[in-house]
Amino acid sequence: MSAAAALPAVPVSGCGDAPVLRERGQREVFCGLTGIVWLHRKIQDAFFLVVGSRTCAHLLQSAAGVMIFAEPRFATAIIDERDLAGLADCNDELDRVVTRLIERRPDIKLLFLVGSCPSEVIKLDLSRAAQRLSRRFSPGVRVLNYSGSGIETTFTQGEDACLAALVPEMPAEPGTARSLLVVGALAEVVEDQFLRLFAALGVGPVRFLPSRRASELPPIGPGTRYILAQPFLNDTARALEARGATRIAAPFPLGVEGTTAWLTAAAQVWGTPADRIAEAIAPAATRARAALGRIRERLDGKSIFFFPDSQLEIPLARFLSRELGMKLAEVGTPYLQKHHLAEELAMLPAGTMLSEGQDVERQLDRCRAAKPDIAVCGLGLANPLEAEGMTTKWSIELVFTPIQGFDQAADLAELFARPLVRRAKLMV
Repeated sequence: MSAAAALPAVPVSGCGDAPVLRERGQREVFCGLTGIVWLHRKIQDAFFLVVGSRTCAHLLQSAAGVMIFAEPRFATAIIDERDLAGLADCNDELDRVVTRLIERRPDIKLLFLVGSCPSEVIKLDLSRAAQRLSRRFSPGVRVLNYSGSGIETTFTQGEDACLAALVPEMPAEPGTARSLLVVGALAEVVEDQFLRLFAALGVGPVRFLPSRRASELPPIGPGTRYILAQPFLNDTARALEARGATRIAAPFPLGVEGTTAWLTAAAQVWGTPADRIAEAIAPAATRARAALGRIRERLDGKSIFFFPDSQLEIPLARFLSRELGMKLAEVGTPYLQKHHLAEELAMLPAGTMLSEGQDVERQLDRCRAAKPDIAVCGLGLANPLEAEGMTTKWSIELVFTPIQGFDQAADLAELFARPLVRRAKLMV
């Protein structure tokens, strides 16, 4: 590896103890229902039934696009005016809808009842409904529930709530057999890449949550060591630890540096010698560095401003600043989980401006004053900022796209390089 390609040394403290600007005001975020768009593709025998309004249905249809050749595994049971007025028994209506759905779709093995703002406003108890329906359709179909409401949450917390609902259903691992549980929805191609690397590192057995099929939930017990693949899984982590699992602390697998540290943390728990770790990781890491080197020249020295949206902001900022030379104008995140982000915060450049929560007008003023080369934000802010002449990147695209691991490092970098290239071409 050439000196130019070498990564900077990890700092002692970075931003671990840095002050954080905490804001509470008007926010611009999607709700947790958005998580269904990637979760329904991941868990192949599950169905997501949103109990909500026509607005909920329109959101899902817009976010997921139109699927012409495949019947989607999500739908909305619409709460109408009669329900809101208390003129209809919502539980009877829900039972009727679920019965018709299961009769029509015998492939469903797991049904999620997903709460929304409307169902929470009318105090519809979906937990009790799930228990009732699960008894009725057991053992063929399990019925669980979680909240995808956008009240005081952000859109990635839908995945957190979904996975936390799965944890009590995971079978108990007998004895103290040791296993690694990778937690967080990943594209199948990424899972396969990680499985090959873990095998080369001598780590295993390796399982994933969520699993590809609801009928194949991984077992869990005191010997389970789990490692987070996503930084927004706070409730899921607590639920796993309540079942006896132990977390492996690590940065997140974004970029060469993050992926190397993530894999190494797991390998060290398994007692893998350092030379074997280096040998197993070297080929993929070398390819990834070479691919990043071709993109770095387009991003080096450019400034970036993160609006709070996905909770991926801090790991992304670490990757962009340390591996691609970008300058961090501000790194905003909806919730700053320092316990899970301690390793990431230590790797951010000292003096980085960190903010938690949002007061959107104040943050917009700071962004305009900073004049960043690119702003990462939600869809609600992107078009107005583009109209002002600012280059933007949709944060939701960073969740829909496979970005974890060595082989995806260049794809992740390209997501930030392309808007700048597009802007430069439009200015010619």
